[in-house]
Amino acid sequence: MSDTQTNPLGVHALVWAGDTSAASVERAVRETAAVGFDLLEFSLHDLDNLDVPATKVLLEDAGLQVACSRGLAFDADVSSDDPAVVARGADLLAASLAATVGLGGKVFTGALYSALGKYPRPLTAAGRANAVAVIKDLATQAASDDVTLGLEICNRYETNVVNTARDALRLADDIGADNVKIHLDTYHMNIEEDDLVRPVLEVGDRLGYVHIGENHRGHLGSGHLDLTGFFHALGDIDYRGPITFESFSSAVVAEGLSNDLAVWRDLWTDGRELAEHACVYLTTLLAVSRPARV
Repeated sequence: MSDTQTNPLGVHALVWAGDTSAASVERAVRETAAVGFDLLEFSLHDLDNLDVPATKVLLEDAGLQVACSRGLAFDADVSSDDPAVVARGADLLAASLAATVGLGGKVFTGALYSALGKYPRPLTAAGRANAVAVIKDLATQAASDDVTLGLEICNRYETNVVNTARDALRLADDIGADNVKIHLDTYHMNIEEDDLVRPVLEVGDRLGYVHIGENHRGHLGSGHLDLTGFFHALGDIDYRGPITFESFSSAVVAEGLSNDLAVWRDLWTDGRELAEHACVYLTTLLAVSRPARV
């Protein structure tokens, strides 16, 4: 990364491995640093197997920043009407925040507000109120740990709570915490938004995290997304936060998560080649998206 480029560029650990065993984590850290990314994002779906202290040491030795993400499960869903289910979801979020802090991370993001999966019915008013209350409490703890929470906007097949930037802004307004930011993901935006530009401008300085993924989750530039327009919009709002490449292939993603995400095919088999291509692609887009400063 050049000295004038301030956005940390990241890559999702699922590009390298489908779990968080010691060997998988070591590989993810090593490969991320070797390719030239600044940040490694861990999905905490495999939290029970993640050795947080050892991983922190690896990240520090490699000079990498870290972010964490997750969605919840239907039996631990803070947008449920069932208090017991909500409580399990709140406990899962608290444990995940603690892991983020333990890793040295400053961002904990994802579908923090619901299970990750297709719902059979619309969100209820009671369920939404439960999600707001839980995340409000989580934000208070996160603020004391100097962590920003991200509300990742996911498509209709993965949540019934937040599908558009306007949904996310309304939820963040109701939570009412300065450390709760909006997380845009181009893969999901392609399904739910009218375009990839106006939501960026609407979110503006409340944008806290970005996922870059193609419409099919494969190589950047091989799909139909207007990534140039998206990056120009990021430049227009002077976004300086993390930009993380996210791509999934059934060749790597663990079976359970692969099923949740409907990853049914091998979009790629060589994570190193995929990541090297993405790093160059993102660096180039970022460089040309900001007007020259005079």
